[in-house]
Amino acid sequence: MEYHPQPTPGTARPWAFPAPERGALPNGLTVLRCHRPGQQVVAVEIFLNAPLDAEPEGLDGVATIMARALSEGTDKHSAEEFAAELERCGATLDAHADHPGVRVSLEVPASRLAKALGLVAEALRAPAFADSEIERLVNNRLDEIPHEQANPARRAAKQLSKELFPATARMSRPRQGTEETVERIDSAAVRAFFEAHVRPSTATVVVVGDLTGIDLDALLDDTVGDWAGNTAEPRPAAPITADDTGRVVIVDRPGAVQTQLLIGRVGADRHDSVWPAQVLGTYCLGGTLTSRLDRVLREEKGYTYGVRAFAQVLRSSAPASASGPTGAAMLAISGSVDTESTGPALDDLWKVLRTLAAEGLTDAERETAVQNLVGVAPLKFETAASVAGTLADQLEQHLPDDYQAQLYARLAETGTVEATAAVVSAFPVDRLVTILVGDASQIEEPVRALGIGEVSVVTG
Repeated sequence: MEYHPQPTPGTARPWAFPAPERGALPNGLTVLRCHRPGQQVVAVEIFLNAPLDAEPEGLDGVATIMARALSEGTDKHSAEEFAAELERCGATLDAHADHPGVRVSLEVPASRLAKALGLVAEALRAPAFADSEIERLVNNRLDEIPHEQANPARRAAKQLSKELFPATARMSRPRQGTEETVERIDSAAVRAFFEAHVRPSTATVVVVGDLTGIDLDALLDDTVGDWAGNTAEPRPAAPITADDTGRVVIVDRPGAVQTQLLIGRVGADRHDSVWPAQVLGTYCLGGTLTSRLDRVLREEKGYTYGVRAFAQVLRSSAPASASGPTGAAMLAISGSVDTESTGPALDDLWKVLRTLAAEGLTDAERETAVQNLVGVAPLKFETAASVAGTLADQLEQHLPDDYQAQLYARLAETGTVEATAAVVSAFPVDRLVTILVGDASQIEEPVRALGIGEVSVVTG
């Protein structure tokens, strides 16, 4: 038998997160471009400075309906025609609203970029917002709400936001609105929100992909360059306040065989110098199957299929205002356990946190986290969409264009002691709000016995 020679590895090449080129169009639209040879599917991200806290009082969800309606017809194409034109381009178009603003995402083969970008520009210049389409989108959203209420993870997230933030703050309420507020939305409300907040002078477009042979300047001028609107300064962000007094809220689901856990508080965002150490320490705590929480709750005790710790930026602005922080991240631990194990699982989870504070992380945990976070970064950013999404995240969080590249360097330099201090500060055992979605009659008594905070029960 004849064997082929074993392939030999090539020389390792240095990798860094791609650096974009920054520019602007005459209409005030900021442009970031990133040429990625070989990426024949081009990704476009458009950030619109239309944050959720700009929604009129009583109309929570209007930003979401507006975002969804952008692809539902224009002054030139009906909703069906617009969808057909996108399909002919082989393009996918999505839009969603979140606390920082509205994001419009396009993916299209490089050869069809001009046509697809023209359609997006058309939607931004002159969306139809037809009464019938808005009514359909509102009804669709109303149909989604009961399903979200029934989903334990979504219900826990909703309750945590309500607990952490004051009732007057937009962050305390569901991102996509409630049944009461969504019912009030009509085409006039959607158009008013669009006209008040969507304009090129406060928007940014990110284009990533193989731009060989594409005159991007001319293409942008012919499409989004024709988008006109009044100039305006970006909307100032209000200070963020949160109450992380240690307590437990049980959302009662009689007969539930599992309990959904969501334990969280508000902490530092990416503008804080502690962020890299916080990322590293949080990953050691619960970022993967081999992290501490999983080793104890999943492998040793068998309470759960998995528990994760994470930090999710809610909104970020720079520089910080003297009146208070304008940026924040949700620091959270999430998972589910069977009903009978709720008390023991929480007890062991708190023991993990206390042991971490008393003994710290190990060098081996730190090394594994660095390898997983930094070593796999080139794989994480193989597609144009992943690069474009990260660049758009940096934009909406007011971060420099080289932030991601610098973050990996700082992660690699962060020591075990620094990571330990950051994660212990992020998850103090006496400053965590615990949400449990489960059968209160079964879990309330054992949870009270733990002494991890005042316990209250709300209906689910």
